[in-house]
Amino acid sequence: MESLGLPPLNSLTTSKQRFQKNQSRKLKGRIDNFSCSKPSSLKLKPCYSTHYYHHSSIRMSADNEDDPAKQMKEMNAARKRWEALIREEKVKVLTPREAGYAIQLSYKTLLDVRPSTEHKKAWVKGSTWIPIFDVDDKLDAGTVSKKITDFMMGGWWSGIPTLSYDNQFISKVEKKFPKDTDLIVACQKGLSRSLAACEQLYAAGYRNLFWVQGGLEAAEEEDLDRDGPQPFKFAGIGGVSEFLGWTDQQRAAAAKEGWSYRLVFSARLVGLFLLADALFIGAQQATHYLQDLRS
Repeated sequence: MESLGLPPLNSLTTSKQRFQKNQSRKLKGRIDNFSCSKPSSLKLKPCYSTHYYHHSSIRMSADNEDDPAKQMKEMNAARKRWEALIREEKVKVLTPREAGYAIQLSYKTLLDVRPSTEHKKAWVKGSTWIPIFDVDDKLDAGTVSKKITDFMMGGWWSGIPTLSYDNQFISKVEKKFPKDTDLIVACQKGLSRSLAACEQLYAAGYRNLFWVQGGLEAAEEEDLDRDGPQPFKFAGIGGVSEFLGWTDQQRAAAAKEGWSYRLVFSARLVGLFLLADALFIGAQQATHYLQDLRS
């Protein structure tokens, strides 16, 4: 408790005492050792086809966006740096449940670094949202070309937009929080974006950093005080796969909810086939009509 900077038990309210009693049995071994907890091995892998723009601490360049080999090399180098941050305990590791526990009982700040497409679906009450990557809304030729490529390469299915790095990320954080603030950094999946944010924050002088392993997607509903129209697990899905209910998150929900949940997406699939048939028949009829006009 003291390593978290939590108040004495006799100063907590009755509701917090009950919360602590229920959680301490499961979390005691980890909560009491936040300052030294770290996973035995971190297997980090990129989960978003994000376009990374040049920054000294990320060390990724827009000039290499079209070279997959260089992108992979840079990502591998970044993963090694992030693993070193965890291994050397410069950034401490929390599970989503531990993060919720720390926020409620020690009033630590959760820094949400997800893009707007995910944040608007679900967010932690009282958190601060400063995205490190956000939707690239520029309309220059290069950006439009990237958006088309991303869409054709799977964006239509996953709903993942083209993202760009915010060069003002650190300055925005510095305006909100002094360097001695305890910051719990979270993204959707707890991989590249939150770790990149931790790396930059540490380089900028922040020393009390906590990383949410697994991200908000790994949180159960009781772990964090959620606000927004959807559960945390659904905040990172989109596109046709979400519409048809074919994401892993929706399949897991369907297994719990039963046929009533699956029926909605089955109806959507049938409707999609009917629409495709109608368009095909309409195209045939239009072709015949044009041929009749020409004759």
